[in-house]
Amino acid sequence: MNTRHLASLAAACFAALTLTACGDTASHDHAAQPAAEAGHGHGHGAGGEKITHFTDRTELFVEFPRLVVGEESAFAAHLTRLADFRALAAGKVTVVLSGGGQPAETFAVDGASQPGIFRPVAVPKQAGKRELAIEVATAEFSVRHDLGPMTVYADHKAADAAGGAHDDEGAGGEIGFTKEQQWKVDFATTEVVKRPLRPAVTATGVLRARPDGEALLTAPAPGQVQPAGRFPQLGQVVKKGDILAYLSPRLGGETDFASLQAAASKARAEFEVAERELARIESLYKEEAVAEKRLFAARAAEASARAEHDAARQRIGQYGGSGGIPIRAPVSGLLADVRVSPGAFVTEGTLLFHVVDRRALWLELRVPESEIARLVAPSGAAFRVEGIEQSFAIDAGKNGRLIAVGGAVDATMRSVPVVFEFEKPDPRLRVGMSAKGQLFSGPAREAVAVPVSAVLDESGVAVVFVMTGGESFERRSVLLGVRDGDWVEVVEGVEAGQRVVSRGTYLIKLAGANTGQIGHGHAH
Repeated sequence: MNTRHLASLAAACFAALTLTACGDTASHDHAAQPAAEAGHGHGHGAGGEKITHFTDRTELFVEFPRLVVGEESAFAAHLTRLADFRALAAGKVTVVLSGGGQPAETFAVDGASQPGIFRPVAVPKQAGKRELAIEVATAEFSVRHDLGPMTVYADHKAADAAGGAHDDEGAGGEIGFTKEQQWKVDFATTEVVKRPLRPAVTATGVLRARPDGEALLTAPAPGQVQPAGRFPQLGQVVKKGDILAYLSPRLGGETDFASLQAAASKARAEFEVAERELARIESLYKEEAVAEKRLFAARAAEASARAEHDAARQRIGQYGGSGGIPIRAPVSGLLADVRVSPGAFVTEGTLLFHVVDRRALWLELRVPESEIARLVAPSGAAFRVEGIEQSFAIDAGKNGRLIAVGGAVDATMRSVPVVFEFEKPDPRLRVGMSAKGQLFSGPAREAVAVPVSAVLDESGVAVVFVMTGGESFERRSVLLGVRDGDWVEVVEGVEAGQRVVSRGTYLIKLAGANTGQIGHGHAH
C-alpha cells in the first residue's frame, strides 16, 4: 500500500469517526456547557474538573463539577484497558473521599452507562481538603486511582470564588481526540522512558538459510517423476536421507527405464532356462548319456546367460532398482517448495523440491562502506520485515552468534556483508525475506527514548504527539539519536514520564488539521 493510499484511508477513517461522534444523542460542547448543568452529568464548564491518571492496568480520564456539600456531583469516568487501549466494558467504580480529619465517604456505581464510561454520583457531607480516589473492580482485577487533594466547598458561592479549575486538559491550540474516537481505532499511548540504548548502524539485507541447512533438489536427468509412497506436500517435515520421489529417466534413443526393466526380465528368464539346461546335461553326462562337448556347451550357455543377467541388474541398480533414480533429502527440515506433481515429465536441471532447515537462520545485512569503520565488533542486531510490525532482536551469546564480517567492499554495491545466525526463528519469518535492521556496536547508555512507532516524518522533521490530557495532545518536533530495535532516542523535545501516542499517530495529525471540528461529539 503506497503512502498516498494510506493517507486517504486514514483521512476517510478519521472523517467517519468524527461524523459518528458528532451524531451521538448526548453530545455536547465542553467549553459551552454551563456550570448550572453540572448535576446532570455534563459538568465541563467553568468550575469543572478534568483529571487523567494511570495505573499499571487502566487509564482514567474523569470529568466532574466542583464538589459542594449536599449537592450531587456527577462523575463521567472514562476507563481504558491498557492491555489493548479499548473501553472497559464492565465493573464497579467507586469514588472515595478521605482524609482531612473526616470520615471516609464512598459513592459507587455498578456497571457502565455505555462501554468505557461510568457515572457515579457523589453527594459530599463534609467540607474541606479531602483526598480523592477512584477504585475500579472487575472480574479480572482491581485497581485504585489516587487523584490527590481535592477541595469540597461548603456552598456554591465558595466554589465560584475559588478561581481556576483543577484541569489537566491543555490550553487552546492543542489537538482534541475524544475517548470514544480513541476506542474505535488502533490507538495507544506509551510513557517516555529512560532505558539503555546501544549505538547502531542502519543496514538492509535478507534472511537466508544456513549453507548446510538448505537444499534445492533438481532432476539429474530427463524423465518422469514417480511417487515413493505418499507424494511430498508443501510444509511437510522430512529427515535427511528420506526418499521424496523417484525419477524414471529417459535414456536416449529408443531406450528408456521401461526398456531396461524388460531387458532385465528377459535376461533373468534366459538365465533360469540356462541353469535348468545345465543341470539336466550334467545329470545325463554322469550317466554317460551325452557327450562331453554337450556339457561344455551347456556350461558356456549358462555362464553367458548369467553375465547378461548380472549386467541387466547392474543397469537397473544404477537407477534405483524398480523405482528409478531416488531423490533423497540431503538435509532435515521443511519442504519450502514442491515444484512437481506425480507423473510429471521434467528436463535435466528442473527444480523438484526445496528443503529448508529452519531451526536456525542467517541474517545477512549489507553495511555501507562509509559506516563499516564503526563496526569493530558487532554485538548484536535488530531487524524488521514487511508485514510484521514488531522487530526481532539477535543478541550474540544468547539467541544468536556473529558468523562473519566481510573483509572486502563489494565493487558494485559499495557495501560489506555482516552475517548473524539466530536460533528458533519466529514461524512467520521466511527464507528470502528482505530485512531492514540495525547492527549494534559499543556499550549501551541510558537515554530518553520513545517507541519508533510514535515518530512521524513530516517532510524530514521528526514529530511526536504528547498526551497533555485524556483527550488532548500536543504536536512536538523532536531531535532523534540512536535507534535500538523498537526504541529510538529523543535528544530534545520530550522528557521522561510524559506520554506519547504510539499507535494512531496519523489520526492525531489529521485531528490537528481539523481542530475546529473535533472535541464535540462526546457522549457523557
